[in-house]
Amino acid sequence: MQTQPAALSETASAICMVCIFLVPLAAAGLALVNTGFGRGRSAAHSMLSAMCVFAVAVLVYLCIGFGFQGYAGGPAHMLGFGGLRWNLLGADRLLMRGVAFNGSAVSLVACLQLFSVGLAAMIPLGAGSDRWRLGASCASTALLAGVTYPIFAHWVWGGGWLAQLGGLAGCGAGAIDAGGAGVIQAVGGLSALSITWILGARHGKYEASGMAIPGHNMVFVVFGCMMTLTGWLGLSTAGAMLFAGAGIAGIPLIAVNHVVSASVALLTALLVTGIRFGKPDASISANGFIIGLVAISAACSLVSPAAAAAIGLLAGLFAPFSVELLDRLGVDDPSGSISVHAVGGLWGVLAVGIFVRTRPGQWLAQLAMVSALLGFVLPLTYALNLLLNRIYPQRIRKDGERQGLDMAELGAGAYPELTPVTKDYLYR
Repeated sequence: MQTQPAALSETASAICMVCIFLVPLAAAGLALVNTGFGRGRSAAHSMLSAMCVFAVAVLVYLCIGFGFQGYAGGPAHMLGFGGLRWNLLGADRLLMRGVAFNGSAVSLVACLQLFSVGLAAMIPLGAGSDRWRLGASCASTALLAGVTYPIFAHWVWGGGWLAQLGGLAGCGAGAIDAGGAGVIQAVGGLSALSITWILGARHGKYEASGMAIPGHNMVFVVFGCMMTLTGWLGLSTAGAMLFAGAGIAGIPLIAVNHVVSASVALLTALLVTGIRFGKPDASISANGFIIGLVAISAACSLVSPAAAAAIGLLAGLFAPFSVELLDRLGVDDPSGSISVHAVGGLWGVLAVGIFVRTRPGQWLAQLAMVSALLGFVLPLTYALNLLLNRIYPQRIRKDGERQGLDMAELGAGAYPELTPVTKDYLYR
């Protein structure tokens, strides 16, 4: 059980800070992916929404979120149960007033978390593409950054009860999530699932021909995938150094594992779609690349490249079947956010219990983490957003969706030189 953030040398702290500086590239890549998968008449709205939810997440987390999350070894609210004291919630000061920004491990954790919560908040945008109002997405982000994310992050990274399972319950080393497969990706992906349930499908998705609504720019999607790779390397490296005890010598392994997992997942998704549909599907293959990055995040510094390839292989298999299953169930997720981040994140958490060799019982700690995600994070996120929807409807009106969110909410489109929207709005 970790009692405080891993102490870093001056050199390691500098390298960790540089890695943190790379994380916004993952956010930029994800914004491009979400925009590319959406319709062209909502492209400007999608990019602006990405910037806005990132900003809201950072400010809300600064004000109250970090106080709830805290850090391992910091002040916390405890609960006595079974003769043991379980750590439930951080009790740090608001506005990060208890953090000395002097290059210490705690200050690096605070800095990394500002970027991480912003990245998590951007994940649901892809699932709500073309119908999620800008103000509603910002309000939903405030709930994620101020409540859901910091509570769960405290349980895993802040010395909370999931991290305590190793020392108090004999479950391996406690819940392990080096790069945020559960804390960042699964939390964001389950938020995307909640948003999709509340918003419903896009008009025309299941009403007429039943055909898929294609994304307007696959170039954005593929380029965004490559940008996420760079950001992910920084995110997972910094996380592994702060939360999993990785040192400078372990950075090459982290990089190799990410590239291997993403490559195997991409090719697997490419092969599966090629066999099932006669030709490879570019969008699902791109999702395969990202789910490979998501899945390896939790174990990035703790497994061999061969194990990373196995994790990526299964992730690449999950992507196309998950996308197809959700579509059959009527869950309209234009960018595949649920399949990539929720399914991939949950698989990444479980993969630690399968491939990481720690003390006996590690799989129990990882299973407890998955249970907390499905049994606490998902219901809480859904309930909070359902309440928000009663107060402030999250979905744009039908005429606004048909017109496009660019014109309906911003008054100008991303591509003013293109032909205005016609009746054939499925492909525009």
